[in-house]
Amino acid sequence: MSIEATMLQRCESKCELCGADAPLTAYAVPPHGHVTVDYGIMVCDKCLGEIEDPKDINHWRCLSDSMWSQVVPVQVTAWRQLTRLNSESWAQDALDMMYMEEETKNWAMQGMSADDKPFDVNGAELKKGDDVTVIKDLPIKGSTQVIKQGTVIRGIALTDDPKLISGKVNGGQSMYVIAEYCRKK
Repeated sequence: MSIEATMLQRCESKCELCGADAPLTAYAVPPHGHVTVDYGIMVCDKCLGEIEDPKDINHWRCLSDSMWSQVVPVQVTAWRQLTRLNSESWAQDALDMMYMEEETKNWAMQGMSADDKPFDVNGAELKKGDDVTVIKDLPIKGSTQVIKQGTVIRGIALTDDPKLISGKVNGGQSMYVIAEYCRKK
């Protein structure tokens, strides 16, 4: 059986993002360049045209269903689209509920790195001045001290590295913290 035939069987000939019963195209989820069962999804023309630059925001409300797919490339694509649309309250709510394995989340974030934006644990974009909460105990490099889970860092600053943010912890010294270990307040 061909790759495309296997994928069509997997999705029951419906778009894996919006569920449309329309002609489908195999899409390789970046950074993968070749369609395979493990790195591709079947999408309708509407979704394919909007994956990189979503214009019809209401069309993407379908992600609140497809984000629960057991198909990893569908999860990755849903997370990326919801992250791009996180200024919409419904998209942010969906991101807050979404769970992905760490390896899947790394793949999803890898495809977003071209934007050079820091994201919190839920995929919400962090901006200068945001307040964040640390989600797990973090050892301070070169010290025996720990930043405790639940610590609030107010008024963060962005750094040249999109994976890092900086801010004053407990009103003390400014420190760098990995953005994905924080949750936007």
